[in-house]
Amino acid sequence: IYVPLVPPDFHFDANVLEDAFRQHPKAIILCNPSNPCGKVFTREELEIIASLAEKYDTYVITDEVYEHIVFAPNKHTYFATLPGMWERTLSCSSLSKTYSVTGWRLGYIIAPPEIIDRAKKVHDFLTVGAAAPLQEAVVTGLKMGQDYYDDLQAKYTHKKDLFLKGLDDLKIAHTDPQGAYYVLLDIAEFGYESDLAFCEDLAHYVGVGAVPGSSFFREPVNNLIRLHFAKKDETLLDALNRLEGLRDKIKPKHR
Repeated sequence: IYVPLVPPDFHFDANVLEDAFRQHPKAIILCNPSNPCGKVFTREELEIIASLAEKYDTYVITDEVYEHIVFAPNKHTYFATLPGMWERTLSCSSLSKTYSVTGWRLGYIIAPPEIIDRAKKVHDFLTVGAAAPLQEAVVTGLKMGQDYYDDLQAKYTHKKDLFLKGLDDLKIAHTDPQGAYYVLLDIAEFGYESDLAFCEDLAHYVGVGAVPGSSFFREPVNNLIRLHFAKKDETLLDALNRLEGLRDKIKPKHR
């Protein structure tokens, strides 16, 4: 059951959400901050979701991987901290993004004991266990103080500002993410019927890789592509230099 986030602010319609709850799902999956749009749900929005979860006796599975990459003035609220939500929330997260160890594939679930007992059984059948040396190594990150997380936020804020200003200077329409490190570009001006075809041409003619937005949407959306700015400054500047020739190398067309 899909409940859309409506651009440009990626809000949701509470009535549409309740219609989904009325179909009696076992759980709602909430990605906060959200990939690919970078939506950070406000506490008020989360409270609406919480009230519906309680009303319809539904579990809440959260993906909070980008919990420490949130741009001011937005703030991340852990869903499990809302009144009455600890008992019905499975908080899922990853160590990959926060500690820049994406290839390690390490993450965790936090939930009440009776939920964790069931999660353990699923985990045992799916993966058995992550590599023990990597688990030992990442404990170093878990012991870091608040300074590390403040620096992480400042670093990604800088990268966001640098990259989005460059897109603005090039007059390329884009979203303004509230969290995570993705930005959606609007490619409607180029007249492509397929965002995949545009991404192929972008890589071939411009030398910049992007992900077709349609891979994230149930709806037939083909005018958005996703870039990310979790790169060194020189890499971002190089990408912007290449995008400067975007309209010369990719002419508006219809496919």
